[in-house]
Amino acid sequence: MAKQILEVLPDIFAIHTLDVDSDIPASVLGCDVYFIGKTYDELSIVVPQSVDIDAEETDGDWRVLEVLGPLNLSMVGIMADIGSVLAEAKISIFVVSTFETDYFLVKSADLKDAVAALKKAKYKVNHE
Repeated sequence: MAKQILEVLPDIFAIHTLDVDSDIPASVLGCDVYFIGKTYDELSIVVPQSVDIDAEETDGDWRVLEVLGPLNLSMVGIMADIGSVLAEAKISIFVVSTFETDYFLVKSADLKDAVAALKKAKYKVNHE
């Protein structure tokens, strides 16, 4: 199977954790790109860092690498292979998925090394 193409999104993102019973802030729903994850124990929101959220904890300065899709849900190993490339390069990741694709978040300071590692592994990475 051919290697996927990734694209670096232009915004800098932040990962927030809120009380599990919190409402989703309206400012989140107005964003062009956001990710929400909720379990029995936590509520996590990923939005552009410029969006102000009253969170219990925030970790900022993340860049997003989008695996250009759509990807078929029956495809196997894409996330594992990309994750392995980044792990081998000692780059910490935060991953979110949608129905059609995966998004790998890396710290801004690691973006250059992440792109280099992916390109070395024969991935194409579109980056401004």
